[in-house]
This record gives sequence, structure tokens and C-alpha cells, in this order.
Amino acid sequence: MTATMQSSPLLNDRLDNGVSPEQQDTWQALKDAKVMIVDDEPILVDVIQILLEDVGYKNFLALNDPTQALEMMLKQRPDVLLLDLIMPDKSGFELLREIRNEPVLRYMPVIVLTAASDADTKLQALELGATEFLAKPVDSSELVLRLRNALAFKAYQDQLAYHDALTGLPNRQLFMERLDWTLKLAHRHKKHSALLQIGLDRFKKINDTLGHEMGDEVLKTVARRLTSALQEEATGYQDGHQEALSLSRLAGDEFMVLVPEISHAEAVASIARRLLESMRSPVVLGGQEVFISISVGIVLFPLDGDLASDLLTHVDLAMAQAKLNGRNTYAFCSHETNTRSFERLKLETALRKAVDNHELELYYQPKVDPESGSIIGAEALSRWTHATLGVISPARFIPLAEETGLILPLGEQILRRACQDAAQWQQGGCKLPVSVNVSSLQFRRGDMPAVIQAALQASGLQPCSLIVELTESLLMDDAQANVDMLHSIKSLGVRLSMDDFGTGYSSLTYLKQFPLYELKIDQSFVRDLPEDTGSAAIVGAVITMAHGLGLTITAEGVETLEQLEFLQSHGCDQFQGFLFSRAVPLSEFTALLAKTNP
Repeated sequence: MTATMQSSPLLNDRLDNGVSPEQQDTWQALKDAKVMIVDDEPILVDVIQILLEDVGYKNFLALNDPTQALEMMLKQRPDVLLLDLIMPDKSGFELLREIRNEPVLRYMPVIVLTAASDADTKLQALELGATEFLAKPVDSSELVLRLRNALAFKAYQDQLAYHDALTGLPNRQLFMERLDWTLKLAHRHKKHSALLQIGLDRFKKINDTLGHEMGDEVLKTVARRLTSALQEEATGYQDGHQEALSLSRLAGDEFMVLVPEISHAEAVASIARRLLESMRSPVVLGGQEVFISISVGIVLFPLDGDLASDLLTHVDLAMAQAKLNGRNTYAFCSHETNTRSFERLKLETALRKAVDNHELELYYQPKVDPESGSIIGAEALSRWTHATLGVISPARFIPLAEETGLILPLGEQILRRACQDAAQWQQGGCKLPVSVNVSSLQFRRGDMPAVIQAALQASGLQPCSLIVELTESLLMDDAQANVDMLHSIKSLGVRLSMDDFGTGYSSLTYLKQFPLYELKIDQSFVRDLPEDTGSAAIVGAVITMAHGLGLTITAEGVETLEQLEFLQSHGCDQFQGFLFSRAVPLSEFTALLAKTNP
């Protein structure tokens, strides 16, 4: 509708004088906002635009046909709308109703400009979601001030609702809105898009070592570097429109980059390489240099899915694959990766259920005296037979249990059951010690002595009948700290064994300090006995050294008589292996025990 504009020649002075530099910066940022004007009178649109240009606004979307307004808003996403109410074909009331039904536009400020100033019109506009109401003829000073206030409030509201408090980056909510809208546009216009997920490598170790405050500093530094890398990559991309390569922080050390339009996969790979390169120099924290690396997963739309939920699942799998590939790299989603990852997820779910329901079974492998052939001990080993997946190898489910943390409840179950079974053997007159493996996660948690003591008390097993096995690599990782933990465990009266000896890098100094009872020679050295002279020399030397330190020596993986004869001739104390028996269920072990040790 035709109207006039009341001008104010002192407007600029009134707005910009007497404010701080910080306020000036805020005002300048507001004037960079995208202002959309919808009015059926072209002259009035021109007048409003000229006025706002005079005070510094420069991004305008002007439209005289209200029927095209919604589509333009969805595509251009203005920061504020100046809307006439009384227009032909579609009224401002109808447009307001449509705007508030669109999630991405629901909170966009709308300043109504209309010649109809009666109370009912004003009330109806406000009920439909108008944020400001100005009657025509509009005073120019009031319009500019109302516009400024509306944009300032929107900026504040957006910062709270849509941005991460730590890094200032868009958060998950804003990212999801952008992703949904990008996919709609890409689908509508038959375009290809991409999504990159970024995860910091070993970020938990940084937090645990340096503290969460330093971890936050790392995240802020990473956010700045990634943003800078994307700004460089965006130069020349879609006329340098940097929002096209916007970075979001979803949670923790997880960042996302949305690429609305790509021509080929190599363009996305270029972005990933630039992101990796941005982490090359160290981060300085409290005067200490810390090197950070990232892993990047990439999915393509519509190749890897046409739903946001599918793409998010697949990009997470792709990032996990990048970590499995050695970290500090990127990986595209692939059918093979998806299949393998979904199988892993399926197995993890089944394992979690099996641990919760105590469905895994304990098998026992005899430890045998090479001279008499009698059983002098047993190693407890976990076995899993799933109702539909069948027998699942420990080589599959034990690493998975360690990765997921399920090894903690599973390890405690194994320890308790092994102690109970050994206590029953002793009640039957057979005083056999039982060996139980302890994972690095169990050992490093710090409460291992208490867990062992609880298992012993619950079963009534004599502490000397329990042998706790730990791998050589575990014990040599931070060996000095491990000495104290080993002495704490030894003080309970249990015995300690170093498993897989020879596969790590043991220091003889620490080997002497560790309060060990047993060394177990890894089967990789036993396998080629006695033909391989190198293996023969190593095994002979280890047996001699162990006896010199007062340790019992056990050979693993004995499968032939020739291997056994070599071990006998060199004074090996005990052995395990298929030559005597593989690991068997409790009932079979009990029968074997009765037969061998009458």
C-alpha cells in the first residue's frame, strides 16, 4: 500500500556517536545482516532501501510479489524481514503464518510495516509471530532503531541457541538445520553435497594428562585452525561465500563440515587434506609443545545416503575407519566399510548383552609338568558361543571388549568364576592354582587389588592359589609406576606372571624389580623348536635366566613331542599346548583332572 517515509537528517549522528569501539563493532556487524523487504509498492521498497543504505546496511532482498517471498526466504535465509500486511494475491498475515510453520524461519524477526494501525490488525499480526509493529507513515529514526534492536536480539538469541559456548562455532542444532536444508536443496536441484566429520586423535589422553582446562584450550585452538583452513579453501568457492564451508562443533572433540555443492570427490579430498595440514604445527600449552592430529571421515550425497540420519551414521563409520587406518588421515565411506562397521556394531551389541547376562563360558587349559605329565595348574580362558552367530573367536571379541570398556565387567566375571571353580577343586582335594589374565584397562584403572581381594573373599580361595597374568608389553609401559601396583597385588598373597615373554622389550633391571612368580615363553619362540637355532638359543637362555631369578618358567603353544623333549632337556618347569590338551569346558577339565591326577 502507498505510504510516505518520515526522514531524520540527524539519524546517523544519533546512532553512531557516543558509543564504545566494541559497540561500534557490534553495530557494524548488524549492518552486515541480510535484510529482506516484502511490499507490493516498489517506490516504498526503494525508499526504505535507500534509507537503510544511508545508515550502513548493504545486503538487501527486495520483493514486490508476496507469492514468491517464502521460496526466496528459504533459499536466501534473511536475518530480518520488513513486511507489509495488506497486499494483493497473498497478505502479510498469510505469509507470516507460512513463515512460522517453517522450522528454519520460525525465529526470524519480522517487522510489520502497514498503514492499517487499528488494534485488531496489530493484535492479529503479533499473534501470528510479528516481532515489531510500525504503522505507516513510518518514522525513519524509529525504523532504524527497531531494526537495530531486532537484529541485536536475534544475534544474542542465535548465539545462545545455535552456537557452542566454548568455541563460538555453530552447534549441533544449527548444524542439523543447515544439513536438512542443504539436503533438500541438493535433492531438488539434483546437486551433490558432502559431509566431513573431524575427530581429534587421542584427545582423551590429552585431557587425562594435561587436565580438562588445557583440553578446552586445545579445542579452541583446533577450532581456530580449522576455521582458518576452511576460509582459505573457500576462496573462489561459490564466489568466496564462506558459509558454504562452515564448521560446526557437535560435542566433545567432534567437528563437522558441510559442503553444500561439489563437482567431484577429489574436491572434498582437497578440503580434508587442507584440514589435516592445519594441524601440522604444535599447540603450545603452558610453555609445552603438544602435537595434535585429526582423523576425517567423508560421505557424499546422495551416493552414501539421501537421509540426514544415514549420512551421519556413515560419516561416523568413515571417521572410525580413518582412525583404524593409522589416524592423521581421511577416509571416504564405502560399502565395505559400512558392512564391516555394521557387523562390528552388531557384534558389540551382542557382546554387551552376553556380558550383562553372564553368557560367556570359562574354559580351562591345563598347565602340565613335562616330566610326570600330570596337571599342575590351569589357565582360565573366556569363550563365547552365540545363539545365531555361533562360536566367536576370542581374537574377535576380546579386542572389542577392550575397545568398548566391556573388558572391565567381563574381566571381573572371569576372575570371580575362576576363583570359585578353583575353590571347588580344592574342596575336592585337588589343590591346583588357577591363572587369570588381566587386561591393561583393568590394571590401569587402579582398583585391581580391591577387585582381586573381593573375588578371593567371595570364593574362599586361598590367595596363593591365584596367579594373575599380565603381558610383558603392559608391564613395560610405565614400568616404574607398575612396580608399585604389582607389589600392592602381591601383598594380597597372590602370585604374578608375565605372559607373552619375548614379544616386548623387557629391561632386565625392571625384570629384577617386578615381584614375579612366573615367566611364560610366548608360543612364537616355541613354534619352531628345536629346528630353528635362533629360537632354541633364546628359549634356552630365557629358561636359564628365569631360574637364576628364582622364577618358574612356562612354555606356551607346545604341540609336538620334539618341542616337549627340547623343553624337558633345558629344565622347563611346565608347559601348555595342544600336545596335551586345548582349552576345554569346566566339566571336561574336571574329567581330565580325575583321569590324569588320580
